[in-house]
Amino acid sequence: MSNPAATTVRPEVRAFFDEPTNTASYLVSDPETKKAAVIDPVLDYDQSTGKASTKSADAILKAAEDAGLTIEWVLETHAHADHLSAAPYVKLKTGAQVAIGEHIREVQKIFRPVFNATDVSGDGSEFDRLLAEGEHFQIGALDVSVLHTPGHTPACVSYVIGDAVFVGDTLFMPDYGTARADFPGGDARTLYRSIQKLLALPPETRLFVCHDYKPEGRDDYAWETTIGEERKNKHIAGTSEDDFVAMRESRDAGLAAPLLLLPSIQTNIRAGRLPPTEANGVSYIKIPVKLAS
Repeated sequence: MSNPAATTVRPEVRAFFDEPTNTASYLVSDPETKKAAVIDPVLDYDQSTGKASTKSADAILKAAEDAGLTIEWVLETHAHADHLSAAPYVKLKTGAQVAIGEHIREVQKIFRPVFNATDVSGDGSEFDRLLAEGEHFQIGALDVSVLHTPGHTPACVSYVIGDAVFVGDTLFMPDYGTARADFPGGDARTLYRSIQKLLALPPETRLFVCHDYKPEGRDDYAWETTIGEERKNKHIAGTSEDDFVAMRESRDAGLAAPLLLLPSIQTNIRAGRLPPTEANGVSYIKIPVKLAS
């Protein structure tokens, strides 16, 4: 395949790690024009009290201001199931466009009936831009190429920006493994093929993950590696597609649901907006309840 990572401009990347959700967000900028994008920003949310804050997003905005950057994009790698997105807040403060993969439509249609979320469009219009496989756009002089990398969710995309790729949850650090594929619309075989698409990038390509959980034997959080190192990923190296599917499905069967699954999905399919306020001016997160048979 062609080398989408080749460019004369190397993006500057600054990571912001949110330990409560184990999420890495990124501020990516063009050093020439000072234009920038924020990838996967976190809205701080306390499940026990229902209180939210913008502390994490404010740290990113402050860093951009200090560096003289103009944020033009908020890029979501997918509709996250483990943290609420701060995309609307970043958009409010900067005027940035909020973008996500075009298959968010499928995710909205899956979860709209689950929460009886009749306000959710199902056509992705909550977002400013829906991105397709192979599409290109600019961050200043930086070319951004979109790779559709489903499997964890139908809407997962990775962003190739200069010599870097931002893979969301599709891959974790090589010593931790790969994304789960048991959410509605997920598929382990599709995930394997998406990973192969990523691993076909040049080995020197910098790779940035969305989460890290410090596997046994490692004391520090990590979020940056390379395609070359990811080819040694513990779930992938020397593994056939069928063996990967068997491993992934067996592993996923024993995983608990993410702590913030219900509030995250409800907000993130709305481009990070909370559900509509009710007559008393309060927004409520719904919890579907099913009695065990």
